[in-house]
Amino acid sequence: MFTGIVSEVGTVRFAGETPSGKRLEIASTAVRERLATGDSVAVAGVCLTVTGRDDHGFTVEAVPETLARTTLGHAARGTRVDLEAAATPTTALGGHFVQGHVDATVALLARTPAGDGARLRFALPKGLGRYVVAKGFVTLDGVSLTVAALDRRGFEIALIPHTASHTTLGALREGESVNFEADIIGKYVERLLGERKR
Repeated sequence: MFTGIVSEVGTVRFAGETPSGKRLEIASTAVRERLATGDSVAVAGVCLTVTGRDDHGFTVEAVPETLARTTLGHAARGTRVDLEAAATPTTALGGHFVQGHVDATVALLARTPAGDGARLRFALPKGLGRYVVAKGFVTLDGVSLTVAALDRRGFEIALIPHTASHTTLGALREGESVNFEADIIGKYVERLLGERKR
């Protein structure tokens, strides 16, 4: 479980295929210090297991399902990724409950300056639009964000300067895709209501 409050932006220092998927070595300072082999870590919003650690970062492996469903399938040396270590009972919940189970990828449709920040407009993920609500939460590349506006074609978030400078969203360009995770609460409510109708 994570909170969507990114601790650090790391850099992929190695990406290579393995018999079971893809191995990623990620350069990290702050997050690395909190990790041990076997721990969960969010990499670009994807929950992965730490398979190794050294003085410069840590290693994870992604299986084909993860590579097909997320942007990690295209991760290469030099790719910047948002990082967050798993939450503990004492972690401040500054964002929302994030699982790191990516539902889809969504493309940035438009970036509009707004004061010192920006408004980012994304395409609604196919079949998942019902989980996006105005003033509700979404997770994009591991970042907990509030939906500022919503219509049938897409949704917008208001990117404040701090988030822009401390996550990969600050450098995101139109046409690029990010990992999208819907708020888990909506999924559970839908499931429970569906069971009651049976």
